[in-house]
Amino acid sequence: MSSLPNVHVSQHPSLRAKLSQLRSQSTTSKDVATLVHDISLILAVEALATNISPVDGPKDQTPLGFEYVSTAVRPHTMCIVPILRSGLGMVQGVQTILPVPVPVHHLGMYREPSTLDPVEYYNNLPHHAPGSASDTNASSLAILVDPVIATGGTCAAAVQTLREWGARKVLVLSILGAEEGVRKAAGEWPEGTELWIAGIDTRLTGEGMLQPGMGDVGDRLFLTLGK
Repeated sequence: MSSLPNVHVSQHPSLRAKLSQLRSQSTTSKDVATLVHDISLILAVEALATNISPVDGPKDQTPLGFEYVSTAVRPHTMCIVPILRSGLGMVQGVQTILPVPVPVHHLGMYREPSTLDPVEYYNNLPHHAPGSASDTNASSLAILVDPVIATGGTCAAAVQTLREWGARKVLVLSILGAEEGVRKAAGEWPEGTELWIAGIDTRLTGEGMLQPGMGDVGDRLFLTLGK
């Protein structure tokens, strides 16, 4: 991954330990949710440290009446975009580290079983006029959250959707990625996308699952194993 300048694999010791716990088949659904939240929070801290900037806000007063200049962040328009279902588990961790609440827009995608190609079935990005930069509701920074990048097709398709929507930059946060899938996603829009990932696996099964991976995160979060 060192050859991809827009891919960042975390080396945070706590994150790596939590990822190891998340892989375990003995981890309960409740603990899966907690670990996904914690890992998302650490990833967001690392990713946003270089993608948002402090700016002076309005003047305020302390409880003792002393005046000070408050601090805000830019870009002023940001959003979180979870890929359904499992991306929902990462939203609160990202919201926690942001100083103000931001909109959450959902993308529903699944992999067609025989071809593993992505299929979009839901999109609630605010409507915009294609090609009209002056009439768009797109956020300057779109934070795309999806726990697993396997073949990379879904992530790449989501990045392209956000680019067409009008986002100026896409920040992808993912817990685990396969090498080939991460390369595909990183190459979709390299000048406008950064990927921040907790860990990398080198192999995919014939069904497009990471090996060793951590199973289907959506099924583990929502107790639908064996569906």
